[in-house]
Amino acid sequence: MLNDAQRILISEEELHNIVSRLGAKITEDYKDKNLLLVSVLKGAVVFMTDLMREVKIPCGIDFMATSSYDGAKSTGVVRIVKDLDIDIEGMDVLIVEDILDSGRTLSYITSILLKRNPASLKICTLLDKPSARVVNTVKPDYVGAEVEDEFVIGYGLDYNEKYRNLPCIAILKKEIYINNGNKE
Repeated sequence: MLNDAQRILISEEELHNIVSRLGAKITEDYKDKNLLLVSVLKGAVVFMTDLMREVKIPCGIDFMATSSYDGAKSTGVVRIVKDLDIDIEGMDVLIVEDILDSGRTLSYITSILLKRNPASLKICTLLDKPSARVVNTVKPDYVGAEVEDEFVIGYGLDYNEKYRNLPCIAILKKEIYINNGNKE
């Protein structure tokens, strides 16, 4: 699978350090709160799994699934495919996302969740790609790493459901997704 990568952007060891740092900060910030971690499926599930093990206070978890991509490009339309199972009213909700790029998905999710009256609503993203931002009102509260505007794979991030199981974050070679009918 790494043969399809242009280069490794964040190593497995670096990911561990990032997740440990974020877990410690979240533990500190939410020590007296009713924390619910909400993972955005499918991409954030690997990050969420590691992150929740680094959070050293009681917390709940739930999942949402959205759809907004067709291959390597965002369609610009966000759909909820799976909604939360838990009533979040009065809870301190932390959305756990794999990557914040255009901001469309997180803008849509936060607008929906705010209507459900959580005590607080914040965003934790493993990767932030500010140069790709279209919706500038979305601001992450916790950021693992800022990345360049490249198509990244691994550690839950995919291209057409492949590469999620890479233990690192890598940049996908352009010819992989351009040759499959996707335009830049």
